[in-house]
Amino acid sequence: MATQMPAPDPEADPRVKAVFDDIRLTRKTDFINNMWRWLAFDPALLERTWREVKEVVGKPSLIDPLTKEMIYIAVSVANNCSYCVHSHTAAARARGMTGEQYGELLAIIGLAGKTNQLATALQIPVDEVFDAAQSGQPGR
Repeated sequence: MATQMPAPDPEADPRVKAVFDDIRLTRKTDFINNMWRWLAFDPALLERTWREVKEVVGKPSLIDPLTKEMIYIAVSVANNCSYCVHSHTAAARARGMTGEQYGELLAIIGLAGKTNQLATALQIPVDEVFDAAQSGQPGR
């Protein structure tokens, strides 16, 4: 059950309407999904979140849009966010993700979860070469 209900007419607030209009324009659709409808209870939160989504995920970058969606799926699985798993899986499929790619993604997510848990349980120290690679210093 939701912890906060959306406003019955969120677009009555001009700030919310402006964000929803930008979502429609940016995504070339009239559909406003529940994430945005629920965030609209706080126009400032809605504005900040949409601005960040546009900046990080929406604009062209070195990472292609399908890969961004697949990363979002993986993080959503790790964070146990059913809503985001569903919405970003739909977005990835709309961007061309095949069933085979989805299967590979799930295999990677499952393996990463397993090896993360093993490394955490064993408290394995980080290899010096990995630290050196992060700092730009030559490793062993």
